[in-house]
Amino acid sequence: MITFRTPLRLRSLIAPALGLAVAASALSLAPQAKAQEAARVESETRPNFGILLDPPAPRRSRATTHRRWTGRDYRRDYHPGPHDGRPYPPGGEQIVLVDCGGNPGSGAIEDAVRRVAPGGTLILRARGGACVGWLNIDKPLTIIGEAGFDPRDWNRQPAATLQAPDGLPCMTVAQGVRVKVRDVVFSSQRAGDAACIIGYGAQVLLNRVGMRHVGDEAAIYMDGGLLDIRNAVLETQTVAPAIVADGASLTAWEVVVTGAHVGMELIPGAGQTARIDSTTLKGIGAPNAFGPRSIGMIIRSGRDYGRVEVTNTAICGYVEGVAVEGASVDIQGSRICRSDKGVVVYNGELTLNDTRVRADSVGVAVASGRAVITNNVFAGVHEVIYAENRASVEASGNRVWSQHVCRARFRERTRGRYEPYWSGGQGWECVYGSYPRDWWAEEDGLLGFDYYDDGYSLQGYDTYQDGYGWYDRDGRYIQDRDYYGDDRWAEPRRRGFW
Repeated sequence: MITFRTPLRLRSLIAPALGLAVAASALSLAPQAKAQEAARVESETRPNFGILLDPPAPRRSRATTHRRWTGRDYRRDYHPGPHDGRPYPPGGEQIVLVDCGGNPGSGAIEDAVRRVAPGGTLILRARGGACVGWLNIDKPLTIIGEAGFDPRDWNRQPAATLQAPDGLPCMTVAQGVRVKVRDVVFSSQRAGDAACIIGYGAQVLLNRVGMRHVGDEAAIYMDGGLLDIRNAVLETQTVAPAIVADGASLTAWEVVVTGAHVGMELIPGAGQTARIDSTTLKGIGAPNAFGPRSIGMIIRSGRDYGRVEVTNTAICGYVEGVAVEGASVDIQGSRICRSDKGVVVYNGELTLNDTRVRADSVGVAVASGRAVITNNVFAGVHEVIYAENRASVEASGNRVWSQHVCRARFRERTRGRYEPYWSGGQGWECVYGSYPRDWWAEEDGLLGFDYYDDGYSLQGYDTYQDGYGWYDRDGRYIQDRDYYGDDRWAEPRRRGFW
């Protein structure tokens, strides 16, 4: 190894020179260092427009997260089944009949579920009271209430009732399991943060069922899988949606939902079509400035683009009747009433056809996306169709009854004599006359409100149409029987010598 040494004298000369060189270098690098620091800060704070324009969308975009329930979520003071800790024997019976009679904590209903063989049938007989328990189902099963169920008169005719323990679900269904329920009433009136029926990738088929649910979560929550609900009545008191289908295939027919802040929340998955037919969603009439938005049906977007079809359905008593946040939605032959905004499209696609919309503010509002609005009836609105610059709207054949947008205008035909006329908008025209009472009975009448005529009435218009009289520039009717038809527009004769 060779070490190079510098003579002492030479070092004494080099040291001051090095000091001056380092100082000069530091002074010259100071602006460069500041520039580098500024560039680093700018690179850290600069927005990544690639991510902003094409964000990595989650599989679902539900506003709130749902607590996941398992069989270990019983409360410490709730011990169904044998109290010596022994597991239940495996099920092997094809048909099991259980008569509960209001015996919470005895485990009778849980034991009956375990006794049923996969694909078997559980029959509930609750003559002595409700069956109290949580059905945690991990095998194909059919549950039938012995007494039957009539959704039109279910408050007077007692039915087999399954009551959830306080703070727990009524029924949870494991992934891949198919469960059919018929003629049963579910009750979870102290649910807390538990939904009444929960399915994780399961297939739940409900027919002729009732539900009373009071809590902070949905009455029915489906995470994937399939939900088929028919001839059902859901009486709920919750700020959450009554039914949540998060990536689940939904079919609803003859379903009545009341009392929930939101009727349904749907997040359709890839290639799925949710179908809602002959269903009624009744809101609580919550004011627009109080709490979360009150929406009859909200369709959210996930990573995959789904489709929702709504037919012959009444959605009444919500601030927003239908809110579309990123899916393809087709509404046909339905009624949206007692709302502030009938349909709001934040993003996605909307087809609205042959539907009656009663709203106080706007009939259809489109922020972005595409909307096709044809052959509908709008009543009571201050604005029929509102569209922002990012929206594409096609409208035609729509009729409007409104005292706000359908006021008559007057144009002069002869000196001092005016005729009324109405000017429509893009894709809609005003209708003169009273709003039909039978339509009202099917809309706001569902909520018990008395008839109110949204149609615009013009003083003396009936006589004017018969051919008599005219209007002045202020819209006051001038009756004159001396002239008939077009003769009333003749130039008035001058009187006097000349």
